[in-house]
Amino acid sequence: MEHVNSVLLEGQLEWNFPLLFILAIIAILYALLLKHLTIIKIYHVRSILFFISISLFYLVIGSPLSVISHLSFSFHMIQMSILYFIIPPLFILGIPVKFKLNVLAYISLFLFAILFFLYHLPFVLQTLYQISYVHKGYTSLLFVLAILMWWPVVKLGNKRFAVWSGFLLTPACLLFIVNGIMGGITNPFLQGFALSLCLPEHINVADLLPFQMNPSVDQISSGIVMMGLHKFGLTLISRFTYTK
Repeated sequence: MEHVNSVLLEGQLEWNFPLLFILAIIAILYALLLKHLTIIKIYHVRSILFFISISLFYLVIGSPLSVISHLSFSFHMIQMSILYFIIPPLFILGIPVKFKLNVLAYISLFLFAILFFLYHLPFVLQTLYQISYVHKGYTSLLFVLAILMWWPVVKLGNKRFAVWSGFLLTPACLLFIVNGIMGGITNPFLQGFALSLCLPEHINVADLLPFQMNPSVDQISSGIVMMGLHKFGLTLISRFTYTK
């Protein structure tokens, strides 16, 4: 079985070098713009946060972790939470401009909350995983909305908006916690992962997990992880908003 799994996973657990090239270009352009258009040094806290954001983006999207994250609810929510609650604030903190996006930010927040909740409904997930380009478009839209919804919190210190973001994202967290308390459901991530690997019917994708986690515990943990990382993102902002 181990030999079969290693063959099946060959080509799946790879680093995304085209994405790495694109992010490297973005980093170079950012450094050049800082040098020629601002007085901010490349080693300034703001610059470091920007580079950390694109490095984290590559780790959760372009590394083998992007595949492993779909083996359980908890792994998946760690990836999603970092992608939407940690990377956007860091990215925005690294941008040396400030302007208002109040109306657009509120629209983005509501859209993000709705789409993020729908994304984690099992039948929606299963549908998205069967159409790769739709899934990528959906998650890309969520990332853009995440940046727009974090903007007033990071740049303008809008605490009221921060409270609204926590309130509107709560249903997605509760979805996992309630399902876990009610006994859990079949992990839709595993089915999507199986589809992406094109596994033969006689092989159970759950065998690829390094350990077996109780579905109920897995879902409850994922909801708690999501709320915790969202709170961590807000704390991160309050720690670095002094950066000029």
